[in-house]
Amino acid sequence: MLASSACQHQEVPTYHTDLTQLNIWVGTASGIVYDHVTYNYSYAYEEGAVTFYAEITGMPAHHDRTFQLEVTGPDAETVAPTVRTEEYTIPAGAIGGTFQVHFNTQRLPHADLFTTSDGVVQFRMVQNSDFDIGTENHQVFTVQVKNYLAKPDNWDSVPVRNDMLIFLPLSRYFGSYSRVKYQFMIEHLGLVDFYIQTSMGSLPAYNEETNTISAAYAVQLQQQIQLDLAQYNATHDSPLTDEFGQLVTFSY
Repeated sequence: MLASSACQHQEVPTYHTDLTQLNIWVGTASGIVYDHVTYNYSYAYEEGAVTFYAEITGMPAHHDRTFQLEVTGPDAETVAPTVRTEEYTIPAGAIGGTFQVHFNTQRLPHADLFTTSDGVVQFRMVQNSDFDIGTENHQVFTVQVKNYLAKPDNWDSVPVRNDMLIFLPLSRYFGSYSRVKYQFMIEHLGLVDFYIQTSMGSLPAYNEETNTISAAYAVQLQQQIQLDLAQYNATHDSPLTDEFGQLVTFSY
């Protein structure tokens, strides 16, 4: 939910036995390669991630092989302080794997960065003794970064509808709106721009097609986010405060 994908894509080439190259891409594990993905800092109060994939074009080895990434592209200098990469490992006998690059919102040099215009960074493999760079068009992957979060239209009130469905405002379960509060909810609940529906009959806890949860499930999420907040406050030097300097709470 924290990264969205572009529509353009290419197929990852089949590996050859005479090469030891490493293809990297964003897209799907089945090999569909997207032109880029989007990461929105505002969807995570602290750290979120972008998933990428890697696959060799040579034969698997009998030992683990590792690789690292470096940040490049137009906004690399600005974005780099927020990025956490790892020493990634292709295990013995494997031809690829699924990995992540992490972005930390709290490490942005300025809170207003990428709030009015998007940034672009690329990640490329650092060539080493285990792997050559990948085939053409699979040597880097691109991430478009954003940092803006709009208040949901249904936070304080819900527009009148004529189809007999009853929806409740988010504020009934989560209190007054703030950007920090909404970021925290997205990070811990995994829901963005969702709706709360009530009914005299039974409803599914979550309808993925309509991004709608039941009123009963909203109560459970309220209790969950309260526990998550308590844990956050217990493990940080200061309790979570919003952009207005107020303590974040989740109650009506």
